[in-house]
Amino acid sequence: MRSLLAAVCIAFLLLQPIYAQRRFRPRPQPPGGSGGSSGLLVSGQVVLGDGSPLTEPALIQSVCQGQKRSEARTDSRGYFSFQFGARGSSAPDSAFDAEAPMDGRAAGRPSSGQLANCELQASLAGFTSDAVPVGTGYSEAESVRVGRIVLHRMENVEGLTVSATTAAAPGPARKALAKGRDEEKKAKWEQAEKQFQRAVSLYPKFAVAWFELGIVQLQLNRPADARQAFEHSIAADSKYVNPYHGLMQLAMHEQNWESVLDSTEKLLALNPVNFPDAWFANSVGYFYLQNFANAEKSARRGLSIDGDHHVPRLEYLLGVVLMKKTDYVEAARHFQTYLRMATKPIDIADTQKQLDELARLASNRTQPLPATPQ
Repeated sequence: MRSLLAAVCIAFLLLQPIYAQRRFRPRPQPPGGSGGSSGLLVSGQVVLGDGSPLTEPALIQSVCQGQKRSEARTDSRGYFSFQFGARGSSAPDSAFDAEAPMDGRAAGRPSSGQLANCELQASLAGFTSDAVPVGTGYSEAESVRVGRIVLHRMENVEGLTVSATTAAAPGPARKALAKGRDEEKKAKWEQAEKQFQRAVSLYPKFAVAWFELGIVQLQLNRPADARQAFEHSIAADSKYVNPYHGLMQLAMHEQNWESVLDSTEKLLALNPVNFPDAWFANSVGYFYLQNFANAEKSARRGLSIDGDHHVPRLEYLLGVVLMKKTDYVEAARHFQTYLRMATKPIDIADTQKQLDELARLASNRTQPLPATPQ
């Protein structure tokens, strides 16, 4: 039992601590993108299909011959521009809605023939996106404006990463929020905190400003204040999912498994389809509380929505849970799947140890384990 708990503890520790990351809100990409000047300049706007304002940045992705790549992020009003095809133009990942950048994209301006097979889409938790062709037939001096990319709210998903309270906030409060975000991007945490505090003082129901205040207070190593800010955010807008995610990561950091379950189950009740990391945390919480049946269910739910393997440790975690059930054959399959995705030597070595232990446990069984990939 101790070795199994140690294995799950490794999975937990490999989640980046909340204090060291800023992954909740995607940052807008500056005009021209972040990488080089050799690509074609592509611009446009993301809008919501119901006509309401887009108050949070969305991720822009290109899809070329079935390969998906993160390109840029919009500003909070939905506008974007980036260098299509420029080396290093991929936007950083987000826990909520980013896709891992595809490898092998050649640097330099793409040809018209290449663009004929490319579309753009937007990604934001709780929404589906129309696909818009990038276009063809441009000259060397031209840029391409793709027009509007429309996001449509998913059916049966109540929780969103946008809040209706933002549109209802008075102008000075929204201005303070924008200033605070600018200070965040410069890592000026004290100045950002002052702006967010001003925003919520002007408009106490400003859910997004409360959430951003909590993020800054985490950076200032004040988790108790951050927790209060997240709770104020939820009180202002109970269907705004970001503060639940913040509380989840606080609870994971503190290894408070009851709180992990409380925050993840509230988040997943609002949006069960966009947060595989929440299913991971939920499964870890159940495992540590020795509810192995629910730990298995949550890990499988996470894997079912994580087609792009944003949380590969779900495979590892399910393998550990299945070891507890003595289902060694299926456990080995999940460890092997994780081994194919692992890149760090410590992860590879640890997973191989689990497979060696499985082989030992299964040595007296008639059903052999699947072969380990080379």
